[in-house]
Amino acid sequence: MSGRTSTAVGDLARRGFSDASRAQQMVDAIVARHPACTDPDGLLDILAGAADPDLALQGISALDESATDLAGEIFIDEDWLVRLVTVLGGSQALNQFVRAHPGATQVIRTPPRRLKAADLRAAMLEAVVGAGSWADDLIVDDPAAPDRLRLANKYQLLRIATRDLCHPRPVEIVDDVAGELADLADAVMGLALACARSQVPGQEKTRLGVVGLGKCGARELNYLSDIDVLYVAEPADDQLGVEDAMQIGTKLAAAMTRVCSAHSGAGTIWQVDAALRPDGNAGPLVRTLASHRFYYEKWAKNWEFQAMLKARPMAGDLQLAQDFVDMVSPMVWQVGGQPNYMTETQAMRQRVVNLIPARERDREIKLGAGGLRDVEFSVQVLQLVHGRADERLRTTATLPSLARLVEHGYIGRADGTNLDESYRFMRVLEHREQLFRLRRTHLMPDDPTDLRRLARQMGLDDGEKLWDLWRHVARHVKRLQQRVFYSPLLEAVSKLSSDELKLSPEAASDRLRALGFSDPRAALRHIEALTTGLNRTAEIQRQLMPAMLGWFSDGPNPDLGLLSFRRLSEEMSSTSWYMRALRDEGWMAERLAKILSTSRYISDLLRRDPAVAQLLVSDEISKPRSREDLNDSMLKIVERHSESPEPAINAVRSLRLRELFRLAAGDVLGTMELADVGRGLSDLTGASVDAALRIAMGADGPRVPIGIVAMGSWGGGEMGYSSDGDAMFVVGDECEPDDLAWAEKVIARMRALLWGPGPEPALVIDADLRPDGRNGPMVRRLGSYLSYYRRWSDTWESQALLRASFGAGDRELVDRLLEGITFRRYPADGINPTQVAAIRQLKGRMERERTRRGAATENLKLGPGGLSDIEWTVQLLQLQHAGQMPKLRVPGTQDALEVARKTMLISDTDAEALSVAWQLASQLRNKAMLVRGRPSDLLPSDPRETASVATLLGYEHAQASQLMDAWAKAARHASQVVGRLFWGLNR
Repeated sequence: MSGRTSTAVGDLARRGFSDASRAQQMVDAIVARHPACTDPDGLLDILAGAADPDLALQGISALDESATDLAGEIFIDEDWLVRLVTVLGGSQALNQFVRAHPGATQVIRTPPRRLKAADLRAAMLEAVVGAGSWADDLIVDDPAAPDRLRLANKYQLLRIATRDLCHPRPVEIVDDVAGELADLADAVMGLALACARSQVPGQEKTRLGVVGLGKCGARELNYLSDIDVLYVAEPADDQLGVEDAMQIGTKLAAAMTRVCSAHSGAGTIWQVDAALRPDGNAGPLVRTLASHRFYYEKWAKNWEFQAMLKARPMAGDLQLAQDFVDMVSPMVWQVGGQPNYMTETQAMRQRVVNLIPARERDREIKLGAGGLRDVEFSVQVLQLVHGRADERLRTTATLPSLARLVEHGYIGRADGTNLDESYRFMRVLEHREQLFRLRRTHLMPDDPTDLRRLARQMGLDDGEKLWDLWRHVARHVKRLQQRVFYSPLLEAVSKLSSDELKLSPEAASDRLRALGFSDPRAALRHIEALTTGLNRTAEIQRQLMPAMLGWFSDGPNPDLGLLSFRRLSEEMSSTSWYMRALRDEGWMAERLAKILSTSRYISDLLRRDPAVAQLLVSDEISKPRSREDLNDSMLKIVERHSESPEPAINAVRSLRLRELFRLAAGDVLGTMELADVGRGLSDLTGASVDAALRIAMGADGPRVPIGIVAMGSWGGGEMGYSSDGDAMFVVGDECEPDDLAWAEKVIARMRALLWGPGPEPALVIDADLRPDGRNGPMVRRLGSYLSYYRRWSDTWESQALLRASFGAGDRELVDRLLEGITFRRYPADGINPTQVAAIRQLKGRMERERTRRGAATENLKLGPGGLSDIEWTVQLLQLQHAGQMPKLRVPGTQDALEVARKTMLISDTDAEALSVAWQLASQLRNKAMLVRGRPSDLLPSDPRETASVATLLGYEHAQASQLMDAWAKAARHASQVVGRLFWGLNR
């Protein structure tokens, strides 16, 4: 079979050998010893496929030198050779083991198969004591037995590692490999106990159960994990006292540990760690079942119960170990509801990250951010919080538990798949690194040679690619872990009792009444409708409902919240993102609950378009969009539907609804201030009018430019939810009569497009403030406006013009108009006493009108100290002084008031009184609109509505009267200032 007797050094280097000269010597020596059966190229091809070809060749060469005949058999069995080379090139420790024990290669002569636990125990027993049968009280009285146990363990590790390393997709069997390693640990512990029994006199008088914890308990062991255990001992009969039994049990446990942990010529096995026992290393090594029960019932901390999540009988008296598991398990499944559980768990996880040495932090596969521990903790937290009520989640191993969480809707399918794949990938990384030197490590290698070897084991040809892939996986896991660990939903559920989680029909009605629901029967019907069924939506709703009920109860109207939530959920039942976002984006569920239990206005918006609830997932509700941004979005809509006016305006109004929801939701949730809402609503009105104007002009565009002047609260940038858009419309002087008629039709159509039935509340564009009011033409030429204001306008019109600003359409036209009437808006010498008297006379007529209507003190706009009082006072100051003080030429009430204060037109005290009352009145009017869903200038009369408004303004429950007192005080102080500054009283 030999085609040549020497291999070129360059050829070896190309095949991946780092020390090509040495490799050439070894290959040539092998060929010389086996001229009839060794094909150099075939051997080199196989060696080149190893993770570390040099290491594999060194192992083959050493084996050939020490066991030439055996090597000859291997060389002619290509499958056997491939398996051996894969192991020798993938594990330095097993390479050395095979060199020292060539006969171990027989273990992998045939493809290794997964042994059942019983078969593995039998194989280990035979290797240690020869033929025999396994028994829990087995005694091995042979000084050489521990070494045979250590050697047998290595043989089995070689078999398991071969199956693992040779698998084409190791991520697919990583959990199976971990399970077999746990079976091996069970067998080793059982035989170690058998060896220990021969060393401890009177051992038969004590029952000793070994409980596996951690990865061992979960049957997801690594190649070099510590074996976490806990010991339970009891007297075997009544003749032995408890104290004597504990002494014997302690000696047995210590002897077991020595067998497993001691080093000898046959090597070692692994460390046995009992630090998770009660009181840790400071506590007794062995306790009775009663002592354990006392400790866990009285002293154990939350993390200690979490550590018991994976407990299982492992060795020794399995019934006694099972008794311990049965005793502690009910306590484990209550820890998720203990006070501060989530806070403590979050802090514990952060401490682990902080304790990683800085030089290792960026290499930690297990403990680092986005590492294995993050996946495990995320799964455990979800299990412990939700598993109190859902026994289907009470599993131990990470991957099966993750699968249960996905199956029953606690984790989304996509997230679950990503976590599963990420965890498997990182476990394989960890296994490969531990297997290479058979040392306990969780670090990515920093040596380029080791990184390249690991990359080849992971199917990559470059260490940098592996590093980038691992960091990508870790970042993704970290994002998912953060979402679970800091989920408001999980936090809320963890604070509920088990009875509250289960929502049993007997207790549900009482609990709903205690939560503040006025109609528990109706609430129960809604809950039943939401949670009944076997589909995934019902599963998620059952998880959400306990927390949602608590959040509804935090709002002023839980009944409204639950009813609105049911309607929304039924509307969105077929929308995949909705339920996923409620479960995974915890702040969305909490935000939605607060909004629905507070605001009929927002509930109505959601009824019109449920999809806008998506805004609650992100921070998009923290601030309004700019006018430029809104204009850009709406322009794109108009361009897409340039030939179809009806779809165009529907799309524009749908966008307007989305933005109304953004503003209202931010207002309810406290992420937007009054000024944000006023500016946002005003900009939204401007952008909507601009878009509707373009649609009304048609596909051919404008025959003549049209400018729209914003007036009133729109012009001042202080709109509320119930505000109309006051406006005037201007065209150029070159406009012909036909063009003017066309412009009037366009304006009429634009108003109709925004006012008619649509996807969102109608926007009324009110032109009553134009010259001659309702009797005047809708659209005027620029010169006509200027002529009117020079010759005919009244003082009240000058006052109205103070709030005029650009609204929509042609900005140049609007700017020319506003500049041309500056003399009327801001009289150079102010206004004369006759004009002041006229303003007061008009205001007095309004006062008398409101008095005839009654309820003056409840009127936020027209009542004493209300919006009208304050705005007229500020406008009077502007008319008197803005002609000489350009800084006072601002359309907003608050801005003008601040300028007046800074220029000492008004004292700080008076300015504060007016500002507080204006802001509080504006807030009350806005919040009342949010709560009631209908416009009104009157304070709410319904106690529940008043309470809702008070809650929105930051008052605690049952403090609505304090809000009313605050308003009465603010209005009274403002009215006193208005009396002096506007009416001229008490001078």
